[in-house]
Amino acid sequence: MAQNTPLAQEAVPTKQLITRKHWVTVIALSAIISVAAVLIGTHKFQLGPAAVVLFPIIWAVVIGGLVGTQRIRPLSGSSRAVATLLLEIGIIVFLARLGTQIGPSLGKFAEIGPAIMLQEVGHIFGTVIIALPVAVALGLGRVAIGATWSIDRESFLAYAIQKFGVRSGEYRGVFSVWLLGSLFGAVFISLLAGFLGGLDIFDPRALALGLGLGSASMMLGGVGALSLLYPGQAGEIMALAALSNLVTNIVGFYAGVFLSLPMCRGLYRFWSRVLRRDDDGRSTRKAEPKNRQAGPARAEKKVQLSVEIDPPLKITPKVTILAYAIVGASALLMNFAGTRNFAGSDVLGILVLLLLTGLSFRLSRLLPSVPSSVWVLAITTILTAPFLPTAGLVAELTQHLDVILIGLPALTLIGLTVGRDIGALRSLSWKIVVVALLTYSASFIAAAALGQLVLGV
Repeated sequence: MAQNTPLAQEAVPTKQLITRKHWVTVIALSAIISVAAVLIGTHKFQLGPAAVVLFPIIWAVVIGGLVGTQRIRPLSGSSRAVATLLLEIGIIVFLARLGTQIGPSLGKFAEIGPAIMLQEVGHIFGTVIIALPVAVALGLGRVAIGATWSIDRESFLAYAIQKFGVRSGEYRGVFSVWLLGSLFGAVFISLLAGFLGGLDIFDPRALALGLGLGSASMMLGGVGALSLLYPGQAGEIMALAALSNLVTNIVGFYAGVFLSLPMCRGLYRFWSRVLRRDDDGRSTRKAEPKNRQAGPARAEKKVQLSVEIDPPLKITPKVTILAYAIVGASALLMNFAGTRNFAGSDVLGILVLLLLTGLSFRLSRLLPSVPSSVWVLAITTILTAPFLPTAGLVAELTQHLDVILIGLPALTLIGLTVGRDIGALRSLSWKIVVVALLTYSASFIAAAALGQLVLGV
């Protein structure tokens, strides 16, 4: 998360202590907002021929974001540090539950195996082909490369820092797309998925494949919207999206570094010549001295992207156990609030998911090149595969746990941590916002279109 990653050129350090009050504040706010989102419920309305679905995930992020950025009683950096820890655990618990739905369905996906692999081509090249020329035309300069070679998740951000440096245009592009995706990606993709699903152009399975963007929160948002539009196929949609996301997490980074980035840099030079733009985004049609002098100043101004660094949270065994207990209790609370049902097996099911989450974090520390999200999806998929004796037991313990509901608190926490990045958000140009949204859209739609082609529907 942000406080553990060198995300910006200028960080604002804080010297706050983390106390019990901060834990209580985050737990209370998260529970209240998540329950409120469930009570608000789902609302669907037509926008022309398409449907727009507003459902609890969206309410949770929006309300959490409003609370996280308000200035009447602002959320402190210490509270955000607690929220970030709970978020990191909560999102992996969600993926663990999602993985338990993949294993039982592995046999069904044999016939669409090529579509799962081909969607990665859409993620890699859709952004470069569609979004890059727009970014160059808008005058982003070398920022366009970082903004369009992928949807820029954490691994791409770290690579950009090492490859280009924090004062480069490429890094500014990566940072901006990462930031916008982290804060608003889930809401945007859920709205886009609902809109496309309502048009009846794509098979819902193709749209599910397109949701494997490499971002758990974006996938969760899109899955929620499609599941409401196609309730009869909800299980298949969730499993396909998770499997697609697993493929993206495994091969997406390497494909992006060795295929997408070289292609993006080559096409950037091509479009810069065609559109007559220099590396600062200025037009070369009229290279007046006044413009040449103003350009560097404008470019330098764009560099000022900063996020506030929250106080470090010391992770002791006691803190770890407490965090896991809070995440588990929150998941059970949301599941009960949404389903109005509670069974003893639900507690055991959550305990199993928490244990697998802890195992995944442990494995990711032993093998840092493989993130915990990949580990947890792989482990839960294997444990629930029909050929293993554990499949029946895991399925029985988790059958009443709604994957969307137990993932809801994590999305609420994303909203609550928005205040950390508000300074960087204010410094972003409207142009990079447009390009970021186009990048997400192009990646999703291109992958879905290729999936549709392979499915033959």
